[in-house]
Amino acid sequence: MSAGSGYQYLLRSVAAGDGNRSLSTPLTRYYSEVGTPPGRWMGSGLGAFGTGQLVPGMKVTEDQLALLIGMGRDPITGEQLGRAFPTYKRLADRIGERVAALDPEMTQEDCAAETSRIEAEETAIGMRHAVAGFDLTFSVPKSVSVVWGVADAATQKRIVEAHHAAVADVLAFFEREVAATRAGISDSGGAVAQVGVAGVAAAAYDHFDSRAGDPQLHTHVVVSNKVLTQMDGRWRSLDGRAVFASRTGLSEHYNALLADRLAREVGVEWELHQRGAERNPRWEIVGVGDELIGEFSSRTREIELKKDELIAEYVARHGRQPSARLIVELRAQATLATRPPRRSGPSWT
Repeated sequence: MSAGSGYQYLLRSVAAGDGNRSLSTPLTRYYSEVGTPPGRWMGSGLGAFGTGQLVPGMKVTEDQLALLIGMGRDPITGEQLGRAFPTYKRLADRIGERVAALDPEMTQEDCAAETSRIEAEETAIGMRHAVAGFDLTFSVPKSVSVVWGVADAATQKRIVEAHHAAVADVLAFFEREVAATRAGISDSGGAVAQVGVAGVAAAAYDHFDSRAGDPQLHTHVVVSNKVLTQMDGRWRSLDGRAVFASRTGLSEHYNALLADRLAREVGVEWELHQRGAERNPRWEIVGVGDELIGEFSSRTREIELKKDELIAEYVARHGRQPSARLIVELRAQATLATRPPRRSGPSWT
């Protein structure tokens, strides 16, 4: 998540339509009400802010979000946490500066060739942004969303509590095993040591539906990139390499914890569902079949149709079927191409 105005993505998309509404409500109320619960603070690193005013479970305010995610400042005092987020020049400005510095004695042809080379180099680098945080999204299996969407209030509550507990357990695991920063200087100018941090601070936002309006219980956990180093008490940034390398493991850990809790506390059983050659199998609740899951999966249908269209275009261009790896990439491309804007609340009935 980008620094500066990047936090506004949370306000537009993740925190849109905030309302003080429980995740367990009678079915008719769920269908008729809109909005999502306010964001709540998570993480053992909260105690480092201010004089310890923030504790897990407290409501996240817009001002706090703007300070921490927008500017890298203490959400209570406004004090700068370590180095300020760096700012980077726009692509057009970088190109313009390099072109302006060219030798004025160059011929027109040489100048045009050098300008083309500069444009290609800078475009390949792309636009750089300071990283303010990481959005870890925990989404229950579709069969769980189906059961939750049609269950009585008591069952809804148990499902949501199991989801929240699994998310909290994974964040605690993230703090113990993944969260770290880098310190020291090498000859090449990079950091040389990965060192521990005093927990992380995160803002969690619950959502009820997918972008297509289907029931889809999930939680965005936005982890701040500002962390307190245990070694010397300085504020630094998370080691992003470890964060990205952990994504699959964190996802599978969450799935396992959720399945275990729901089996114990709701009494469901699980079975493995195959989802095609380009997608991994997934554990779903016994009794919620693929046909019913498909009826509640508008986004999946849109993605599959677009993926098939991209495959057909590939075959027309190359005269052969794409490899299994390329099909995965085409599906990811289809996911982005069909992504609708975030709604402010449930629209399905």
